[in-house]
Amino acid sequence: MKKNVKGREEHIYLHVAGNIEQQIMDNVLTIGDKLPSVRVLSKQHGVSISTTLQAYYHLEGKGLIESRPQSGYYVRFNPSRFPDRLEKSNPPLTAKNKNVEAIISEVYDDFVMPGIVRFSLSVPAPEILPLAKLNKSMVQAMKGLPGGGTAYEHVQGNNVLRTQVARWTRQWNGDLTADDLVTTAGCMNAISYCLMAITKPGDTIAVESPVYFGMLRFAQSIGLKVIELPTDPETGVDPDDVKKALQKHNIKAVFFVSNFSNPLGYCMPDEQKEAMVKLLSKHGIPLIEDDLYGDVFFGKQRPRPCKSFDEEGNVLWCSSISKTLAPGYRVGWVAPGKYLEKIKRLKLYHSITSATTQQAAIANFLSTGRYEHHLRKMRQTLHANSLQFIRAIGEYFPEGVKMSNPKGGFILWMELDKNIDTYHLYQEAMLHKISIAPGSMFTLQDRYRNCMRLSYGMQWTPQVDRALKKLGGLVKEMM
Repeated sequence: MKKNVKGREEHIYLHVAGNIEQQIMDNVLTIGDKLPSVRVLSKQHGVSISTTLQAYYHLEGKGLIESRPQSGYYVRFNPSRFPDRLEKSNPPLTAKNKNVEAIISEVYDDFVMPGIVRFSLSVPAPEILPLAKLNKSMVQAMKGLPGGGTAYEHVQGNNVLRTQVARWTRQWNGDLTADDLVTTAGCMNAISYCLMAITKPGDTIAVESPVYFGMLRFAQSIGLKVIELPTDPETGVDPDDVKKALQKHNIKAVFFVSNFSNPLGYCMPDEQKEAMVKLLSKHGIPLIEDDLYGDVFFGKQRPRPCKSFDEEGNVLWCSSISKTLAPGYRVGWVAPGKYLEKIKRLKLYHSITSATTQQAAIANFLSTGRYEHHLRKMRQTLHANSLQFIRAIGEYFPEGVKMSNPKGGFILWMELDKNIDTYHLYQEAMLHKISIAPGSMFTLQDRYRNCMRLSYGMQWTPQVDRALKKLGGLVKEMM
């Protein structure tokens, strides 16, 4: 009974906050306007003062309003006053390799350095993860497993984990069972199995652009050629552009991060996903789908992956809990459709099985219902963070900066003045213990030198605000 009451109270304060947020978006309330006092707003909505305060705290956390001592609450920011939108990328359709391994190594060697504000990492910070509950699940897993978790797991993976993942896919019309899934050591491991299963050295694959650098480097390492496709920052790759690429190149596979991509943050519309699946199926070309960020949505419901439109087993759907729950556990999975047996053999040859204890711990966590509760809180935090970052960038960076407009995930892609090299910006920022991901990491072309990726997957603090202010100041100096 208490749980229901708590749920109703949460719904009420979010309703009150949503009403005010909509007025800000519609310019009914403008920046600098004073909001009704807590007591007045409580009477207007017929709610308690504590509920009204929760609503104001929620809006304050998003950076939309601010509290002024002995004065009240005022409108601080309107998300509709957004920096300029990015334009569709237009990479050449020829694979022209560019060596940026040194930049990648330098950026990621900073993992262990203390005191760094890491805008460069596309992982959630420990402060927004349910560490105590994860630790409890790990202890329970070790107690319940044969040999305390030291024995090998089944090659296909922990059956309870696969069952829980299959059940979870029902929220996006997934029709998967435990037998359709293979567990992996994170999502990148799943992607690597997929690429090895459906290609051979010398083959050509097509990807969005910009795209996650880990996938690019792995494709290179196994001798694949890469075609980078034009990509819209709001909707992703257009099926017509894929069709044009197929006419010019002998493409053996296509790779997309369909929901809240890394690094652009786009979410491909359902009709576009369906058209893409049909097009590739018609040509017999498999689609490797990275759906790593799908659960971190800011809207009312989770977006469907391309896999939900797959009727022929042509989509290899990859995901994990690395971006939502426990990056270091390295627990991921793939639903490879008609390539299932190939993936199972590859896993057997390369790793035999996945880590036993971590799989069992995540299976336990998912089976208790804790995951959805955690995700709700995490989504609220990250959505608020995204608005705080947008506000801060608008205040601290020079005019003319272009930026993505994420509806989920925790990554921003920024395009600066063409004369700015973000690798040089990275070096300058590191002198102030601020780390960014230079744009040249996300392509095999000589492109995106004036772009960068920022992560807002941490708690918003005065230190983070100061770091963005310093970063904006460095950009102004470089101009």
